[in-house]
Amino acid sequence: MPAKGDVTGFLDFVGMTKAAEKIIVALDVPTKTEALELVEKLRGQISFFKIGLQLYTGEGPEIVRAVSSTGSKVFLDLKLHDIPNTVARAVESAGRLGVQMLTIHLSGGSEMIRAAIEARANNILLLGVTVLTSSTEETLREIGVHDKVDDQVLRLAKLGVDAGIDGVVASPHEIKPLRRDFDNKIKIVVPGVRPTWSAAGDQRRTMTPRESIEARADYLVIGRPVTAHPDPRKAVEKILDEIGR
Repeated sequence: MPAKGDVTGFLDFVGMTKAAEKIIVALDVPTKTEALELVEKLRGQISFFKIGLQLYTGEGPEIVRAVSSTGSKVFLDLKLHDIPNTVARAVESAGRLGVQMLTIHLSGGSEMIRAAIEARANNILLLGVTVLTSSTEETLREIGVHDKVDDQVLRLAKLGVDAGIDGVVASPHEIKPLRRDFDNKIKIVVPGVRPTWSAAGDQRRTMTPRESIEARADYLVIGRPVTAHPDPRKAVEKILDEIGR
């Protein structure tokens, strides 16, 4: 491992560990056909794909099976948030689908988090969502939270870590404080990753892929910069070049 603070050495290390393995492409498309076309286009480049609410609501559990059948890994991003028993049963169902990652909302509280952890199977990496990357301090104030975004992220992350969560979902801006407080105890998965050549869209707390890797993110979730690009393979290549391989 390179010396602390050695950015060039760190990027060399990332290259050695295959930067592409850190990228999860979000299948932000409405249909199974479009999703599988995208998976096929990226075959050989990307092996991890995120299925979120839009696609899962439109196609149901079958889309998970279909993507898994290509040999790809699946991050099922449903952000579960309900009473503990309901969340536990949903986690069990996700386990039967064979997904590798699953999200719950840490704002559901410690009882819900522990119920989810106890219900998981098949080595699912259970991730706790902190504050959505589209949220700002104004958003937090609207729901009665008067702390800064960073403080709320760290509060929820500690709640999750104390309950036994495997990792958290947070914006790239919170990676460094999360590493400071929890080091390598958790995996950090970051949406809100935007290449230098891509628009931010509705994301508010964004960073480039290279910045996110330098800050020590474990996985980068990238959607529209790839899915909306005329040539998704070229978009992935550009992102890998930006990271430095």
